[in-house]
Amino acid sequence: MNKPNVGLFVTCLVDLYRPNVGFATIKLLEQAGCTVEVPKSQTCCGQPALNSGDYANSRDIAKQVIETFANFDYVVAPSGSCIGTIKTHYTELFENDPEWLNKAEDLSRRSHELFSFLTDIIKFDAVLSTFPAKATYHDSCSGLRELGVKNQPRHLLGNVKDLTLKEMRNSEVCCGFGGTFCVKYPEISTRMASDKVESITASGAEVLLGGDMGCLLNISGRLKRLDSTVKVYHTAEVLADMTNIPAIGDGEND
Repeated sequence: MNKPNVGLFVTCLVDLYRPNVGFATIKLLEQAGCTVEVPKSQTCCGQPALNSGDYANSRDIAKQVIETFANFDYVVAPSGSCIGTIKTHYTELFENDPEWLNKAEDLSRRSHELFSFLTDIIKFDAVLSTFPAKATYHDSCSGLRELGVKNQPRHLLGNVKDLTLKEMRNSEVCCGFGGTFCVKYPEISTRMASDKVESITASGAEVLLGGDMGCLLNISGRLKRLDSTVKVYHTAEVLADMTNIPAIGDGEND
C-alpha cells in the first residue's frame, strides 16, 4: 500500500520564527506513515491581504498556492489559521470564476490542520514522547471555529508520558492576536492577551500549548512582559518530543 503523499504548508510564522515546529510536524507525519514534501515555491497563504480587503492580491496568492500543492494527496499545516484560509476562504475568492473555483474546491478537500489530520483522517495516536509538566491548552479561533479543532490535540496530548493537562477557564476565548487585529486595535488586543494570561496563571500550569504560532507568539510576549515564568510551546513540538530548545519567546528569533 502506498504511503499518503503529504505536502507540508510550513506557514510564514513557522518559517521565520519557529522552524522547529516545521521539523516536528514532519517527524509526526512520518511517524504516522506519510511521505512528506516541502515545496520550495510555497509562499504566504494570503490571509493578511485577505483580512485587509485586498482581494486582487489575495486571488493571485491563492492561485500560486493552488498550483504549488496540486499534486499531493493531502496538504497539511501546523496552523488552523492558514489552513482555514486555504480550506474555507479560497473558494469564496473564486465564486465567480468557475475554473479556479473547481481548483480551489479540490485543494480544500485535501487540506487539513495537523492534529485533525492525524486523528480524523489517518487515525494516528501512537505518540512516543515524554513531557513531564503541567500544561494548559489555548484554542485558537480559526482552528476551533472554522475547522472544529478542539478534542484532537487534547486526545494526542493524552498519550504523552508524564504530561498533565489542566484546562484553563475561557480556553476558547481569543487571545487578541487575530492577524491584523492586533495592529489595528492594539489596546483591545493587549487587554485580551492580559485576560488570557490571567486564565493561564489561574490554571496552575507551567506550560502553555497551542496549535497556531500567531497566538503563541502573542501570548508568550504578554507573558514575558508580565514577568510570568510560564513556558510556551507549539503542541507539535511536545508530540514529536522536540522541546530541547528554548521555549517560544525565549529564543534568538523571538
